Amino acid sequence: MKIKRLLCVDDDKITLTLIKLVVEKTAFAEEITTRMNGKEALDYYHELLQNSAIENAPDLIFLDLNMPVMNGWDFLEEFMNRFYQTFNKTRVVILSSSTDQAEKARAEQYPMIIDYITKPLTIGSIANLKI
Repeated sequence: MKIKRLLCVDDDKITLTLIKLVVEKTAFAEEITTRMNGKEALDYYHELLQNSAIENAPDLIFLDLNMPVMNGWDFLEEFMNRFYQTFNKTRVVILSSSTDQAEKARAEQYPMIIDYITKPLTIGSIANLKI
């Protein structure tokens, strides 16, 4: 499975580097964009709208939950309210260090979330994604 555009939202530079390495090794995505928190990711979607570049939207987001400034849950709420109607083809994979079952259950409430992966991202976890 290969996608065109991937957005990775995580506050940890080492995690972002690891994601890039795994994605490149598997040729999973043609383009990788990174943002350090939910607010930066929302700003990115706002820019896409402002520039009439909706066709350049990511196909998939790897989203961390625990980040400063704006966490993954707050991002999801804002994304649902402000952008999901326009960017309804974008899918989200939660990529978190948390194994909390309550968080996994909460993730199932969002229509754009297709998977919940516990860090680190591996070649196997990419292979098992059902996009």
